Amino acid sequence: MKLKTYVLSALCFLALLSSCKKDDDAIVQIEERDRAEQQLADFDSLKVYLQTHYYNRATFEQPGNHKISELIINELPKDASGNYLALPDPDKNQLLSEAVDINNPKTTTYLDTEYQYYILKLNEGGGVNPNFSDLVRLNYNGFLPDGTSFDGTVNPTDFDLMNLIPGWREAIPQFKTAASFVENGDGTVTFDNYGLGVMFLPSGLAYYGNPTATIPAYSNLMFKFELYQSEVSDHDGDGIPSYMEDLNGDKNLFNDDTDGDNVPNFLDPDDDADRVLTINEMTRQTYTVNTNNGEQEPVLAEGEFERSRSMNAGILTIKTLKIVDADGDGTPDHLQNSVKTDYSK
Repeated sequence: MKLKTYVLSALCFLALLSSCKKDDDAIVQIEERDRAEQQLADFDSLKVYLQTHYYNRATFEQPGNHKISELIINELPKDASGNYLALPDPDKNQLLSEAVDINNPKTTTYLDTEYQYYILKLNEGGGVNPNFSDLVRLNYNGFLPDGTSFDGTVNPTDFDLMNLIPGWREAIPQFKTAASFVENGDGTVTFDNYGLGVMFLPSGLAYYGNPTATIPAYSNLMFKFELYQSEVSDHDGDGIPSYMEDLNGDKNLFNDDTDGDNVPNFLDPDDDADRVLTINEMTRQTYTVNTNNGEQEPVLAEGEFERSRSMNAGILTIKTLKIVDADGDGTPDHLQNSVKTDYSK
């Protein structure tokens, strides 16, 4: 099983309801809970987990490109009465509650609910921060609070962040990709100084009330990951990076639909339904940079996006598109049905 889309998990949930029955053939129902109330319960559970578990901090204080397989999280030992004992070997281990700064959780709003979550940043990475809607290459391992691993990868794998649970779109952009990589003779790739960490998510930023074959409903989830590379996504090929089509800034591209045709802008090649493609409602520019003479790349204007680049004998060619607001009313042409100028002609 790979990480599923939020929509797909809902479909799987419906299939589960139709097939899983108790001994008396009654359909198994999952109670729909209030998101705000569930978040309070989830957040309390996350804090208890962090206060009662520790990791091998000393391992990651040593220089090197560490792996998620090296990260060991254990529960504190207990006495005969079930009371937690002190942190073992504090010179080598650290409580997760201290490592993530339990009093300063990360916050975000999703589906009108404020969520709190935590990140353990073992290495920030030396490359660039992905956008919340980008394609990323990484390794990961997902596990439940009881330590049960429910999913993971063995080799670097590509994921579209828009196809993953919302918590990933919050956590991954807070890390950077690898600073560099080397292609080995055996076909493998070695990455250097990549993002390495763990996200601790409440159920509301995961699968919430939609269970999977290995994840119970309303489960908090943890993910270890190694972030290697990223690529800016333009899902509909309209020339506008998908992250720029988040008009209300909530990192949920599915609720931005300018023309109301039930196709969100980031999947709609004609955002305003004026029969002029979005890509044609922007102006085009070509820059030529002679790197042989030490010329520098141009600084793109606000609302200008790189469409392509190519290099030939030291001559760099960059083609861009730029958003236009022809009538100056603050609404770009491609989002305004009354403006139909085709700049491709």
